[in-house]
Amino acid sequence: MPQDKSRPPQDRPWESGWAPDTSRTPGTRRLWLAGALALATIAACVTAIAVTRRPADDLSRSATPTTSASPPGLISFASPSPSTAPAPPLAKPNPPSPHPRTTAPRPGPAPTRAEPPSPSPSPKPSPTSRSVRSVNYPDRYWQVSGDRVALTPAPTPFRVLKGLAKPSCYSFATADGTYLRHREFVLRAERTDGSALFAQDATFCPRPASHPGAIMLESVNYPGRYLRHQNFQLRLDPYQSSDLYRADSAFRLVT
Repeated sequence: MPQDKSRPPQDRPWESGWAPDTSRTPGTRRLWLAGALALATIAACVTAIAVTRRPADDLSRSATPTTSASPPGLISFASPSPSTAPAPPLAKPNPPSPHPRTTAPRPGPAPTRAEPPSPSPSPKPSPTSRSVRSVNYPDRYWQVSGDRVALTPAPTPFRVLKGLAKPSCYSFATADGTYLRHREFVLRAERTDGSALFAQDATFCPRPASHPGAIMLESVNYPGRYLRHQNFQLRLDPYQSSDLYRADSAFRLVT
């Protein structure tokens, strides 16, 4: 078996007669490896910078307008040149009038209700004595019975006066100084108490009737209610569009 010869110590060449190899610089392999790694790092950085800058350069190039002629077969549109004409001056608003005129709105037509036609000019009442006769019972007249007014065969004269609450309407007075007024919608003969309510209850406005020469008597404080007889008693009832109502509420003033 070969015998292992111990390597003489290299730190004391003068004792063993060994000399170090001076043909190769110590640590050369490590230097080559470090240099190769540095070159690889530099190359990677240069490549990365070139790659990142190329899209920006391409984008700047594409955004830069070119003035070269378009290739044949393509339609090119020239960008509009800026207009050099001055903008028209703005119109000045008219100053407000120092005294604006205001017009009031015109009122619309008043609502209509189901009533007889508008009255024609009726004769002014005179303080002469008249009897009131029924149209559908021509042999019966108004007559005071107790404190109420009923239709009876005996005619009773009443003084036809200007309306206590409205001069263009009628009020009926008896010979003993009482007035015909409605109370609880029943026609009665009562003495006046001087109140406005009594004057309104005793005032009736003539309206044209559907029978010739006859009138309807509408209450001044209950528009739409007319005097009519029912069971030969005089009362105040709302207007009804029926032949019976129109006949019961039609009366003639006779001398």
